[in-house]
Amino acid sequence: MAKSTLGKLGVWAWVDNAGFDGAAQFAHTIETLGYSALWVPEAVGNDPFVTLAVIAQKTSTLKLATGIANIYARDAMAMQAVRKSLDGLSGGRLILGLGVSHPEMVSTFRHHDYGKPVSTMRRYLELMEGALFAGPQPERQGLLMLAALRQNMLGLAAEKADGAHPYFVPVEHTGRAREILGPDKLLAPEQMVLLETDPTEARRIARGYMATYISLQNYRANLLSLGFEEKDFDDGGSDRLVDAIVAWGDEDALAARIREHWRCGADHVCIQALRKDGETGFDMETLKKLAPLATE
Repeated sequence: MAKSTLGKLGVWAWVDNAGFDGAAQFAHTIETLGYSALWVPEAVGNDPFVTLAVIAQKTSTLKLATGIANIYARDAMAMQAVRKSLDGLSGGRLILGLGVSHPEMVSTFRHHDYGKPVSTMRRYLELMEGALFAGPQPERQGLLMLAALRQNMLGLAAEKADGAHPYFVPVEHTGRAREILGPDKLLAPEQMVLLETDPTEARRIARGYMATYISLQNYRANLLSLGFEEKDFDDGGSDRLVDAIVAWGDEDALAARIREHWRCGADHVCIQALRKDGETGFDMETLKKLAPLATE
């Protein structure tokens, strides 16, 4: 898959609660709306590759992305096998987003020892490259992306992958990431968006979605490196932090944030359309209103 085929705008979404049929229908709908990719996470729910395999059967052009697949969930040989299998099934539409996750997730829930992030990822990629795979080789291979926040992992993404997929980042990070990646690598940040114009209500909803993330040390360290302070993490996040992470407001305000990422060097922005009820999933009203940006 060439970098130029990814498109400018994709969707990042929790689709587990929709069920497999609902997830496939959702994917078909956003493909019809003009979005170029669907990014699904891996945490403590459905296996993302099973979900994407189902979606592959119901879509034809939509890129199928993991945002991200945890390298501690599969050894390198298993990851290479699932990559090749899903590329074969989908005609090379897989975007394999890989990440080291977080110590809190890896050690507490998966009961693995959390290694040094960059050296662990480097070794994993090397093992993937040399992994034995005796199945049919796919005719086309999709992109390989790394979940990268800070300089060393972004540097590894530039060296060993097709680009980076930063998550839970402000626009300022996009400019920094582009400088580190250089001009030729793909940069696809995630951006939370909330169609709510009341500041108090918007920030209340946003803090609910942010609660888990601001407790994770990798995200905190990245935000501190961007000029935020420890006090910005208190009480669910300062207004400054909330407004930097979650774009809220009317349709024009959300569109403006997406364009800011593009101006700062993003090739592709993955929007996570937050629900006003605070539940995981996606907000179709928001996605329908922002869809025309995909063809700007």
